[in-house]
Formats: sequence, C-alpha cells, structure tokens
Amino acid sequence: MFEIEIDRSFAAAHQLKGYEGDCRNLHGHNYGVTVTVVADKLNEIGIALDFKLLKAAVDEVIERYDHRNLSELPEFQEINPTSEVLAQTIYRTLAGRLNRDGIKIARVSIAESSASRVIYSE
Repeated sequence: MFEIEIDRSFAAAHQLKGYEGDCRNLHGHNYGVTVTVVADKLNEIGIALDFKLLKAAVDEVIERYDHRNLSELPEFQEINPTSEVLAQTIYRTLAGRLNRDGIKIARVSIAESSASRVIYSE
C-alpha cells in the first residue's frame, strides 16, 4: 500500500454561532490542509497518483474558501464551519472526484495553528 500526501494552505475567517467563548466573534486562521491518498498499485511508469493531479484537485476545492468568511458560505448556513466540518467537507468533495479503483482518499487534516489539528477519515 502506498500513501501519497500533500500539504496546502488557505486563509479564512469564521465565527462559531452558539459557542460560549471568543470564537463566537469573527476571527481568522491560516489553515493548513494535509490530504493523504492511499493506492494499492503503481502505473506502468511507477506512479501511484501524480502529485500534480492531487495538488490541482485540492487547490480547486480550497480555492472556494481562501480569503473568505466561511460563515457566509451557503454550505455552512446550517452548521458552523469548524475545523471538523471543514475536514469532512473537503474529504467528501475530494473523494467524489478522486476515488477510483485502487485509489482512495484516506484522510484530510485541517490545522488552525501549528498546535491544533483535526483529522477526518471514513
């Protein structure tokens, strides 16, 4: 089994409705995103999944969030855009685009800082 992993980042704001604490106020993060894909075989030239393809897919997904107030986006009107929800949303979006025979999104990690991170997998 091979694991292919990339790191990306984006900056965004959010606020957590119903939260008792400072995070109920509008604030921002420089989010770190780590995506891990597993593959059980290599192609004829020895590549499981081209890094360029994975980076392009992740960049396309997170571009929607970069320099935005996440709390204003339609997908986060019913649920707070927490790191947990972001990790799940990004995971499921990427899985729909990249999962195929022998290749599967394994996990998505979202870091709000260098000391705080959420990992989502199914």
